Amino acid sequence: MKYVSTRGQAPAVDFVEACLTGLAPDGGLYVPAEWPQITPAAANETYVEIASRVLGAFAGDALSRDDIAGLCERAYASFSHASVAPLNQSGPNQFVLELHHGPTLAFKDVAMQFIGQLYDLVLKRRGERMSVVCATSGDTGGAAAAAFAGAEQVDLYILHPHERVSPVQRLFMTTTGAENVHNLAVDGDFDDCQAIVKALFADKAFAADVRLSGVNSINWARIAAQAVYYAAAQAALGPDRPIRFVVPSGNMGDAFAGYVAARCGLLAGFEMICAVNENKTLDTLLENGVMRREQAVATPSPAMDISVPSNFERLFFEVASRDGDLVRRTYEQYKQAGTADLPEQVRGPLGCTGFSSAMVSNADTLEEMRCFKQETGALICPHTAVGTAVARRLPTSNATTVVLSTAHAAKFPETVLDATGDDAGLPARCQSLRERGEVFERITNDLGAVKDLIRAKLVADA
Repeated sequence: MKYVSTRGQAPAVDFVEACLTGLAPDGGLYVPAEWPQITPAAANETYVEIASRVLGAFAGDALSRDDIAGLCERAYASFSHASVAPLNQSGPNQFVLELHHGPTLAFKDVAMQFIGQLYDLVLKRRGERMSVVCATSGDTGGAAAAAFAGAEQVDLYILHPHERVSPVQRLFMTTTGAENVHNLAVDGDFDDCQAIVKALFADKAFAADVRLSGVNSINWARIAAQAVYYAAAQAALGPDRPIRFVVPSGNMGDAFAGYVAARCGLLAGFEMICAVNENKTLDTLLENGVMRREQAVATPSPAMDISVPSNFERLFFEVASRDGDLVRRTYEQYKQAGTADLPEQVRGPLGCTGFSSAMVSNADTLEEMRCFKQETGALICPHTAVGTAVARRLPTSNATTVVLSTAHAAKFPETVLDATGDDAGLPARCQSLRERGEVFERITNDLGAVKDLIRAKLVADA
């Protein structure tokens, strides 16, 4: 099983190299050279069994079946629900897929726990150490911190926008007490953090010198692991039951994972609605065919305050018939001008992929949280509310609607209290967070400052 770059100028690699490298050397994102066809999940399979089959197909010969099974067993042992990603009915023919039963109460745990186990296994076998970087708009950083805290072979550097994540989100990043986890609060927004991470990889000499790797949704392992819960949802609802998925989306990684599941034969069909907040770059992209960089604005759903949906590049590559040169030219124009129209040969096919989008205002997000509580008795996070608000507007269909619940309400207590008047307390298993001391370093929005910090850490550990 080989992986190629969306920009067509990097050598093919296997699953392990694609995951450890993160971003391809030519600046592109890795995708399978060919889509494996995987037998759909069965209702009597456990989540670990489904994950082992799906991730085993993506790993190919790079890892043994026993390796994959062991990785999945260890990755999901810490989840508080036996189903890992249970479905909860929220209305007639409508369900919420709960993805917040991991250690940091967010969907990022589903993939990150697997990645942490994967890096640990491979790097120990190789006797290597890596510097792992991630930019976060809230949940990725906490999930990465939980997955890599104490790892002997990894130094983790988390870049988050200063004072633009919720206090509880920040606690999950900054309270591990692990010496190998380094939290950097950047004076800027998420896109600034993401730009620094991409620039670190673009400096090939630096990346090689510090053995750089990344675990944002640019990392193929994130996409592969997230495809599993789509397969599990299909199995739970019935193998032939049509499903339309509504995904709160900023970076488009979670939504693209559904596309991957469909391409591999794990879904009965494919309909994906990307629910976005007032940072509607992805909506403009999918509906109008225009890539346009805009300044991200603060919303009640901060993990979606993203103006550059990185994972769209993978969909672009597929829709462009895997023309890496076309992808590269378009993204070069986008980088230089801050805007680019999708080529005509891409616009038409894009409309036939099953993707669409819808935007939810800040006010409607808060109102949806109140309505959902009134109708179901349950509290939801503001990101999930963006999804359920979009689902509420959808026309009647024979398809079952499944909204991805991306985080626990307790990660956004101030917003929940404002919207519903209720207190969203942390689960008992997370109560000790507030008692731990936070460790993070505020840093300017400067690539050189981040490079200097990483180099200094490596020198200190040498």
